[in-house]
Amino acid sequence: MSIRNYLLRPLALALFPLALAQPATAQTDNYSPPTRDAYPTRVFWGDTHLHTNQSPDAFTFGNQGITPEDAYRFARGETVTSQTGQPARLARPLDFLMVSDHAEFMGVFPRVFSRSPEIVDTPLGRRWIGHLEAGHPERILMDFGMISSGMIDEQHHEALLAQSPVITREYLQGLASVEVPTDVVESSWHQVIEAAEQFNEPGRFTAFIGYEWTSMPGGNNLHRNVLFRDGAEKTSQILPFSAMDGSDPEQLWDYLADYESKTGGSVLAIPHNGNVSNGLMFAETTLDGKAMSRDYAERRARWEPIVEVTQIKGDGETHPLLSPNDEFADFETWDKANLGLTAVKEDWMLEYEYARSALLNGLAMAESLGANPYAFGMIGSTDSHTSLATADEDNFFGKMTSAEPAPDRGSRAYFPVEDPNALVQLHHWESMASGYAAIWARDNTREALFDAMRRKETYATTGPRISVRFFGGWSFSAEDAWRPDLASHGYRQGVPMGGHLPAHAGDSAPTFLIAAMKDPLGANLDRLQVVKGWVDKQGEPREQVYNVAASDERRIEGNALSAVGSTVDVDTASYRNTIGDAALAVTWQDPDFDPAQRAFYYVRVLEIPTPRWTTIDAAHYGSALAPEAPATIQERAYTSPIWYEPR
Repeated sequence: MSIRNYLLRPLALALFPLALAQPATAQTDNYSPPTRDAYPTRVFWGDTHLHTNQSPDAFTFGNQGITPEDAYRFARGETVTSQTGQPARLARPLDFLMVSDHAEFMGVFPRVFSRSPEIVDTPLGRRWIGHLEAGHPERILMDFGMISSGMIDEQHHEALLAQSPVITREYLQGLASVEVPTDVVESSWHQVIEAAEQFNEPGRFTAFIGYEWTSMPGGNNLHRNVLFRDGAEKTSQILPFSAMDGSDPEQLWDYLADYESKTGGSVLAIPHNGNVSNGLMFAETTLDGKAMSRDYAERRARWEPIVEVTQIKGDGETHPLLSPNDEFADFETWDKANLGLTAVKEDWMLEYEYARSALLNGLAMAESLGANPYAFGMIGSTDSHTSLATADEDNFFGKMTSAEPAPDRGSRAYFPVEDPNALVQLHHWESMASGYAAIWARDNTREALFDAMRRKETYATTGPRISVRFFGGWSFSAEDAWRPDLASHGYRQGVPMGGHLPAHAGDSAPTFLIAAMKDPLGANLDRLQVVKGWVDKQGEPREQVYNVAASDERRIEGNALSAVGSTVDVDTASYRNTIGDAALAVTWQDPDFDPAQRAFYYVRVLEIPTPRWTTIDAAHYGSALAPEAPATIQERAYTSPIWYEPR
């Protein structure tokens, strides 16, 4: 064990300056408490992407009774009985949650299945109740997917007919009658608002009002979670904008602008799962194939300041084909097809699906357009459809009800019925127990957390509550890494994650101040890495991963670092914290800095290997581990970048 494990108090003070007990002070007449620090002093943990029984797919896949209210109770630390009858509880409550049910048909499925009077006599109700009475509830979900694709108008019919053997012309013509009654939409949205207002408790727990916009052209994922800073007074003035209203992100941005203009409120959108967009999420053109303009780039950066880079449907930081020199790039990789499983993945698509390559392409676009559409921060969230925001390997309730804990859940088909005509097959063992959003802020309120997301002072983890500080500047020294006032010094002398380095006279390289502490209930840390991206003199994007700090007193030779090892016992699904360090801190200077080149830097923190959820299942139930499933995982955190631009 490194001596660093015995020197945690200075770093703990730096990461949690308000959380540690202070020595007793004698009461005197002139005593006064210290002035509160002006910088963000706490990291708050939460999930901005959770579905309940009000989402069409969650309901159809079995979650018919776990409501938004249940989701908030669970996130706040209460025990909730899952749809499969199992008691579920978080070991540690979350600090914030947004229930993000799909805008498309929000709250409609429960009304259809219960034959609610407000729905039975509508064209939609007659069609879907007919599906139920014919014994084909899956056709309701097919309708939902087709309408969300944004491609059911006549100009796309021939392509859709050629694409799938189960789609007929009569089916497409029948979809023309599928409209959601406005009063049902309004009623459902007000229930969403009321649930968030009921459980929002400023200072203790934040319940954001929001939803998911579910555009899926051709089965390709363009989804965004829409998150409001505001409460009921402003959000009740509008209705959610759905893919049925417009499937182009530019139309969503117009809606967001109209909301702010109409109400004086604030809102942002969070893209997710670029890895199943088949090249659309971070494309170099607009959705209709036009060249990207400066105005487009500025609007995207304005409305989408952060991106969800890790969740149940795979990790979205990078891909081994994009980062062949990154030994940790092939991590929980989903790269078989698009979200609808209607088109297989082609290698060229990958560049426009992953966060690191998007950040790189954004630098090049900034050169040509004068604006960077992909200067985004990073968060994680779950995308659970069980109403339960679980991202821990030993408490993972899966993507949907069919993936809740059971002896054979890992081997089950991802969708309830395995389609023999599907282009690819997915199974639940491929799901990732991930992730959470970490936000540095002063207060646990909608306003403080939203403002931190807007300035990108956020980071993603795959589940563990790893604490990370990251600052960039021009004058940090080696001694700064272990100062007890590391955070305040970082803010005084530099910029935090999500920031832009200020102009600097001379050609000296920037220095970065980095500190990380393990999850108090989790595994030790393996290493700290800085991921750099830049545009070279030929205009080509380049990347480099630097090992900057290592546990167990391992030496970094050049940039090479030996593996930390593993203490995992697969048979018992256990591990020991006898390797790795509880905390790592370093001041690092870019050895390859060129003052003429645009660049970004972000930190990746790796834990030591631990048992994956599939291994824990096998040990708990005495069942066989799926042969394709990894037995271990190296959990990690990704900070938002810090950008450098030449003078």
